[in-house]
Amino acid sequence: MAKRILPIPHALNPFKPKKQRIMNYNPVTGMSSRKPAEVVKITVFDNSPDHAEEVVVQHVEQAFHYLETPGTSWINIDGIRKEEVHAICTRYGVHYLIEDDILNVGQRAKMDEMGEQLFCVLPMIYFNPTACTIEQEQVSIVLGKNFVISFQEDIKRDVFDPIRDKLRFNGSRIRSAGADYLCYALLDVIIDSYFVVLDKLGERIELMEDVVQHEANNRTLARINLLRRELLLFRRAISPVRELVNGFLRSESDLLNEHNTKYFKDVFDHIVHCSDLTENYRDMVINLQEQYHTQLNLKMNEVMKVLAVVTTLMAPLTVIAGIYGMNFDNMPELHSPNGYFVTISIMVVILIIMIFLFKKRGWF
Repeated sequence: MAKRILPIPHALNPFKPKKQRIMNYNPVTGMSSRKPAEVVKITVFDNSPDHAEEVVVQHVEQAFHYLETPGTSWINIDGIRKEEVHAICTRYGVHYLIEDDILNVGQRAKMDEMGEQLFCVLPMIYFNPTACTIEQEQVSIVLGKNFVISFQEDIKRDVFDPIRDKLRFNGSRIRSAGADYLCYALLDVIIDSYFVVLDKLGERIELMEDVVQHEANNRTLARINLLRRELLLFRRAISPVRELVNGFLRSESDLLNEHNTKYFKDVFDHIVHCSDLTENYRDMVINLQEQYHTQLNLKMNEVMKVLAVVTTLMAPLTVIAGIYGMNFDNMPELHSPNGYFVTISIMVVILIIMIFLFKKRGWF
């Protein structure tokens, strides 16, 4: 069976220093370092039990009238640009502190209550199979009385397609359960996507367990360190999400229907499970590092064993050759016509006897 090889990023070189990755940290009061999006896509889903409307608006002002509709509106903004964010936050009465959090990059996952609205920000995480790295974007969600507004950085990808499919399906619960249920559904699909990333990391760890057994070299160590670093970044990103979901459970806001509490509890169970899996994978990577060093030690022991056996076998032959190499005139065997052949024969016999004894004792 062909041996599977773990793919390695092209630029990965364990002997060459790499630039340090910028950690996800940006003070709330700091200026936004996000580059404004070139294209902003605004999608609106306006739903009620007997009505469904899906539209992509060209200008943010076209989404303002959905504040007055009787159903539940979901406004999803792909691409962050200050003009659009400020306009929609002003029209929907979103607090300016929430607006700052939406515009600032690198926010820690959190949940806040601002007046008659609930706000949460959390990472949406993807796995890049080409570079074997984790990529993430910041997602901000604002929950109001009859609306949910979500802000995403990447216009090309997200994990909300299952939500869109349910909103298009007549008779689905999400179309009639209210804005808080829609907010739960968005959180649930984001957190469920974490398990997809964990599965990919788990596959890499399983492959590395086989690679370490056969290829304990510097490239293998670089792969292990790459996995360890990605797990660290993943763990750092999702750890605060537990408190975010717990904030919804503790909240006494009128925006949250008591009947929907059980759904947020289910999301809390998911993020706890995800955190536990992350810790398990972290322990597995630590074990991989220990296994790598064990394999190195075993290889070194094998080398030392071979050298010790060769040295031991050659020791008596060296002694004999040293004795007969002395320049003394009065040596009985020195002038013997068959002395050379006798000496070589004795050396060969000693060598064979030592090899037999070592083999019998299981030393090689």
